[in-house]
Amino acid sequence: MTQSYLDLRAETKARDRSLREKVMTLEEAVGLVNDGDSVAIGGCTASRTPMAMIWALIRARKSDLSISRSITSTEGDLLFASGVSRHILTSWFSQGIVWGISKVMRAYTESKRARFEEWSHMSIGLRYRAGAMGIPFMPTRAMLGSDVAGQLENISEFDCPFTGEKVLLIPALNPDVALIHVPRCDAFGNAQIDGLQFMDIDIAMAANRVILTTERIISNDQIRRSPDQTKIPFIAVDAVVEVPYGSAPHECYGMYEPMFTHMDDYAALTAKDPEAGVAEYLERYYYGPESWSEYLNLLGIGELLEASRRGRSIYND
Repeated sequence: MTQSYLDLRAETKARDRSLREKVMTLEEAVGLVNDGDSVAIGGCTASRTPMAMIWALIRARKSDLSISRSITSTEGDLLFASGVSRHILTSWFSQGIVWGISKVMRAYTESKRARFEEWSHMSIGLRYRAGAMGIPFMPTRAMLGSDVAGQLENISEFDCPFTGEKVLLIPALNPDVALIHVPRCDAFGNAQIDGLQFMDIDIAMAANRVILTTERIISNDQIRRSPDQTKIPFIAVDAVVEVPYGSAPHECYGMYEPMFTHMDDYAALTAKDPEAGVAEYLERYYYGPESWSEYLNLLGIGELLEASRRGRSIYND
């Protein structure tokens, strides 16, 4: 049964929005995610993916999470294969254009062990926007002329009361938890984002709980020196976790580019046998290392340094 939107708004209103320090470890932040939660993942494709938090969720053996993201990359493979999620709502599911559609996703969805719920890219953004605005739905013309809408159940066609033209009504998306990675934030959760913001601001405002992972924690004085760069305010944030290279092997704009050699290796591993390949990858990189530092050590100092060189040279040009 769908929750009353007035009840949902009341829960949101009751959140603790006080100015307080929220710094914690990955393991402590995992405690804010409950089995069965709906979880939004910030960033897009291989950019600013909160990989450290996903790594921690998989290691904690979380289960039955319903995932949503604008465009899903390798993290979707890992969430399916680890059993953390059996339902991912997204507009596209692939490691990246050069590697093609995810073979792991196909193996799990074609065998009915998992569900890929496909919405258009625009419609997902509008659903988060409605959730952030505190309204139960959003009218749109997106998907009216496509087959995507025909595959979905929770949308409704409606005649506009002003023009009489047909529009679609799509429901707001209010995740229980949002996982967002940012370049920097203060201990209170005021987060600054360089480059594309994707859907992260709306996600943060729509979610009931927000966990920020960050490349570095800076002082509130530094935050106040460039307030125009603060995209997510402390009132929306529940946890701050400092994890250098927290998107690896994906990118964090201005700091490091994707680690393409590693991603090529992953693609080759899953191309031969999707299920055996992703299981081998999880065992080595997720269940094996005891800390995020050990995980980064497995990626290799050469990969990290090269990704940093490329990322910073783009930012400085």
